[in-house]
Amino acid sequence: MTAWHLRVVVLPDGEPRDLYLVGDRLTATRPRHTEITTIADGGYALPGLVDVHCHVGLTAEGAADLATSREQALADRDRGALLLRDAGAPVRYPELDDDPALPRIVHAGRHIARTRRYLKGFGIEIEPEDLVATVETQARRSGGHGPPWVKIVADWIDRDVGDLAPCWPAEVLAAAVRRAHELGARVAVHVFGEEALPDLIAAGVDSIEHGTGLTDDTIAAAAAADIAVVPTVLNVQTFDAIADRATRYPVYAARMRRLKRSAEGRLRAAYEAGIRLFVGTDAGGGLPHGLVVDEMIAMAAIGLPNETVLAAGSWAARSWLGLPGIVEGAFADLVVYDDDPRRDLAVLRHPRRIVVRGTVVR
Repeated sequence: MTAWHLRVVVLPDGEPRDLYLVGDRLTATRPRHTEITTIADGGYALPGLVDVHCHVGLTAEGAADLATSREQALADRDRGALLLRDAGAPVRYPELDDDPALPRIVHAGRHIARTRRYLKGFGIEIEPEDLVATVETQARRSGGHGPPWVKIVADWIDRDVGDLAPCWPAEVLAAAVRRAHELGARVAVHVFGEEALPDLIAAGVDSIEHGTGLTDDTIAAAAAADIAVVPTVLNVQTFDAIADRATRYPVYAARMRRLKRSAEGRLRAAYEAGIRLFVGTDAGGGLPHGLVVDEMIAMAAIGLPNETVLAAGSWAARSWLGLPGIVEGAFADLVVYDDDPRRDLAVLRHPRRIVVRGTVVR
């Protein structure tokens, strides 16, 4: 067996270290009786980037086949994203979980949506009386590399009122979140508008996806409850296009435009309140995979410090999803850059080395 050797500056601690990758494990101890090949001498190492909100197995038309799903995962990997949280997809292919050349994937089962209140073919559409049982089913279907997740669509356009509206009664939502937690699963919720957020925070969800409707009050409440936010900045930039297509629903269209205009300020306020933010691209529906660096740069462009964004898309995100960073005995996932990405996030566009599951892919 060959052990890979790297002499690099390890982030986030910034210390130069010798690292050895033996199979799918990392160690600082030089292996004995093993051929050693140096694959990086100098540079800066991260434990891979993380996209905590993407959809492997989903396209704009619905479920993707295995070949397309693999191409999606490869696109993420080749940009340095070695850990993905699949935040809802119609299909799950075990072959992807076991592929030594692909990123590790944490699965969240299928989207759970209210009847006729989500994108057709994307999720399971049910009524409130079935929410708890459906959460149970999807919690058991999820998992992968890390704790299981469940994805609930908490608001969407209500065509009867022509605007965004909450999808679930508060008591049903609270029971569903409680049941997910009893099963050891975490709950991620899609939410654009303001109205659903108080009930979601009171129910104790684990992550708010998009969160464009956050207000001063709900930011304070989410911070107190230590609920994470995944702002999907690139997705929010499409809200005008969504509004343009919603000609039958002018109130909804106007709301989406307002949410886009206020999103940057609300994200900065969430950061300033101490809410944990994580990087998610929402790739796989309307957006292509491989956008993790673009998402990070977009987050920095609206006022978040580089190191905060780097943590949100790397070591802190890995810890949040239950996987270690660059520590003794960790998985052999590494990306090496020539320059320090803490100074310039654009460095992330040019990885020198990518090692996933102990396999050197670049």
